[in-house]
Amino acid sequence: MRRIGEHSWGDIYCGLMTVETDGWVITFYNDCDTLDYCDSCHNPEGRAYTFDSSKRFGTDPVELLRTWEHRELERLLSSM
Repeated sequence: MRRIGEHSWGDIYCGLMTVETDGWVITFYNDCDTLDYCDSCHNPEGRAYTFDSSKRFGTDPVELLRTWEHRELERLLSSM
């Protein structure tokens, strides 16, 4: 996983951070150093997910993570 853009998770503090991993481009929302939601996700074949707050609970990929997966992803993002 590599960061796209010049600002680290800590630099952003409250805003969007984009990463690339295995051809997937994923943008996460950092809410005061906490992983809040997935803003968008694009896979290598061109399919996309875009966050929409009007969609029902469980449609954001971050909501589907187990607690330890969520913490591990936050840890990885904060180390970039």
